[in-house]
Amino acid sequence: MLVDKPIQELLRYTGRNPRPADFDAYWERAVSEMKSLDPQIKMTPSEFQFPNVECFDLYFTGVRNARIYAKLMKPAALTAPAPAVIFFHGYTGNNHDWMTSVAYAAAGFVTVYMDCRGQGGKSEDTGGHKINTFHGQIIRGLDNDTPDDLLFRHIMLDAAQLANIVMDMPEVDRTRVGVHGISQGGGLTLACASLVPEINRIAPVYPFLTDYQRVWEMDLAQGAYAELKDYFRRFDPRHERQEEIFNRLGYIDIHNLAPRIKAKTLLFTGMMDTTCPPSTQFAAFNAITAEKDYILYPDFAHETLPDMADIVFKFMAEML
Repeated sequence: MLVDKPIQELLRYTGRNPRPADFDAYWERAVSEMKSLDPQIKMTPSEFQFPNVECFDLYFTGVRNARIYAKLMKPAALTAPAPAVIFFHGYTGNNHDWMTSVAYAAAGFVTVYMDCRGQGGKSEDTGGHKINTFHGQIIRGLDNDTPDDLLFRHIMLDAAQLANIVMDMPEVDRTRVGVHGISQGGGLTLACASLVPEINRIAPVYPFLTDYQRVWEMDLAQGAYAELKDYFRRFDPRHERQEEIFNRLGYIDIHNLAPRIKAKTLLFTGMMDTTCPPSTQFAAFNAITAEKDYILYPDFAHETLPDMADIVFKFMAEML
């Protein structure tokens, strides 16, 4: 049984959500705003430490003056610049505990785990809510005068800004930087590599934030995408603005950003996924022109994928 298209069709699918006419100018303006900032980086030793690994609390200032938090770990006594891996978490969550995050650093990587602004960690959302806004972040800013206020624009820029900060660290070999994340983290992995094309390799796992109109047409605006249905029910119950809304969502649609990716890509997809349908994932994957491959789990949905973490480590370890 399939919940979406068979793999032969998935590999030809190019997406349904529109791409705004000024999409490129939009992101050029956004990246320019990000690069103009003084990030006010603050890095202090963490209360948690681990043998042969140095652990730090990292803060920087992102767009709209939000302070963004990340855990940073590096091998002790580095004698030469090391490869790095940046991790992004799932929607509404936060980064892992220190103890479950040290493996890559123990293996020789500088590793960084970012808390997304306004979700379950320490990064703040300064759009009127300094702490947590949790759900509803896809539609936050949708009715503002300018699409520059979309909250996921800011979160994607945070991901890119963090990558630039990491690549500029003297401990890091900027030619050997990878990115990995699951669900929202998978979407931010793709966004990060789109906005920072120097990234070497990426491993997105069933990425979120892609091809919103396809999600809607499959009647799967539930779970992580439930806010799409909530928005229409409350603010456009007759869908008089549907075309306008999906066009604006196109600014923060990963499948529109993906053609910019130059990183070697390894996608993981559960073919029974009704949270982030396979076709939405392949809309982004098919837009990538860089070296790429995919791994399918025919009987799995939006859940833990056996051996995935081991495969990702081997993929990243090619940079060691």
